Amino acid sequence: MTPYTSIYLCPPPFGALRMESDGESLTALRFIDLPPNAPGKAGNAGEPPVFAETKRWLDLYFSGKIPGFTPPIALDTTPFCREVCALLSEIPYGQTTTYGVLAKKLAASRGIARMSAQAVGGAVGRNPIALILPCHRVIGAKGALVGYAAGIFRKEALLKLEKEANKTP
Repeated sequence: MTPYTSIYLCPPPFGALRMESDGESLTALRFIDLPPNAPGKAGNAGEPPVFAETKRWLDLYFSGKIPGFTPPIALDTTPFCREVCALLSEIPYGQTTTYGVLAKKLAASRGIARMSAQAVGGAVGRNPIALILPCHRVIGAKGALVGYAAGIFRKEALLKLEKEANKTP
């Protein structure tokens, strides 16, 4: 069980993010739907410092800026999912890649001929740290916006936010 949780209210249309921490690192960052007019949680006394860092990261991100730092993260997942999450962290802000490209990179790093794009897609779908490990930047082979657990409308809005921010000089 994660001992610390907090809610970050995102600008519309994103909803909110639930942050979880073990006290030192961010262990989960997931979109959640709150009822209309639900009160959000601001910084609470006794919250671990990683929540303040994560909120600062999110404030920068949602204002259209590249945060330039990563809060401490602890992934409690399979080794395969950790490998895929490492590849996610390499996708540049405002750019996309495909499940197939990630599968090819993973196969090359393992020294094997090929890797299943579907297996990579499954691991992408289990990414516990939304946005910071940018699974929203992974699209289908023909450019389709597929496979986002938080909803395709969020994936589309996140990609639009990054595209618009990249246009700013």
